[in-house]
Amino acid sequence: MKILLLSPYDAVSHQYWRRQIATGFPAHHFEVVALPARYFGWRIRGNAMTLAGRLTADQVSQTDLVLATSMTDLATLKGLVQSLAGVPSILYFHENQFAFPSRQASDRDLTAQMTSIYSALAANQLIFNSAFNRDTFFAGAKALLKKMPDGVPAQVLAKQQAKARILPVPLPDSLFTGMPRAKRPDIVWNHRWEHDKGPERLLEIVQAYVASGLTGKFHIVGQPFRTVPPAISAAIAQLRAHQLLGEVGYIENAARYHALLAQSQFVLSTADHEFQGLAVMEAMALGCLPVVPDALVYPEYVPAESRYTTAAEAVERLTQPARYVPSDCVAQFAFVAQVESWQDLFLRST
Repeated sequence: MKILLLSPYDAVSHQYWRRQIATGFPAHHFEVVALPARYFGWRIRGNAMTLAGRLTADQVSQTDLVLATSMTDLATLKGLVQSLAGVPSILYFHENQFAFPSRQASDRDLTAQMTSIYSALAANQLIFNSAFNRDTFFAGAKALLKKMPDGVPAQVLAKQQAKARILPVPLPDSLFTGMPRAKRPDIVWNHRWEHDKGPERLLEIVQAYVASGLTGKFHIVGQPFRTVPPAISAAIAQLRAHQLLGEVGYIENAARYHALLAQSQFVLSTADHEFQGLAVMEAMALGCLPVVPDALVYPEYVPAESRYTTAAEAVERLTQPARYVPSDCVAQFAFVAQVESWQDLFLRST
């Protein structure tokens, strides 16, 4: 089978997913077309035009199935490349534009939301990486369409919702095969350095942690950007002042990053926005106990004893470690556990 894989806003998590899928099914040929994850407003509105200009006649004519991320303006693309209109298509949702904690509502948000609705209507199959993602998408889409003055068909998304499936981004099997290691009482915060990952909550927990007298190192890793949220800078400064700071910044080498996770006892999330939580999942596969908000996607795979609602509760989780095996909680997300479902999806969609 020849599958056209479209990733028009190819952020890190999207790359993670498409590489797992494209290399994990050697019986299929994947033609990958990806665009850089920049200029969000333009990318979300203009990707169909860009993709239409990139696709060759041979690529389109040989395509048996389109597998596109939900950032794709699939409805417009099918209009611009009419020979794709009859090709079965799967829209994969890493996230949705309704549950993202935007700092300020804007026309850009509305454009992104409406584009995702049109793409959902144009696809033959919708796949979500979590129940939280699925439920917030349909709830948000229905709420938005209710605000429209007229012309919205009754039950416009009913068919798409009825057949929507959940297939998480698979984790590499190699994460589950390492030998158990002695753990240091360290904490890893491994998220993008952006507002939706809860920098203010991170600072609050760091302050409570410093006051607790615990001695484990705090590793503030993940992807930084040109502008660093002030709360992250303040958290780093406070940890450094108390000699509690470990690794800082993005760890380019995957083996070194995984080694840090394997030797640390905890992985901390402070996110306001998480539809699957790959960074936490990877850490759990490598033996880190999660300490995560009691919200978002986390209740789907993190036991209640490792979730928190306040900074004080988060620090309490760090002082009284849970006794379950964290890798057991995410074993269902390993590639080997997901491969049959993905293969079934491809075969049933054509």
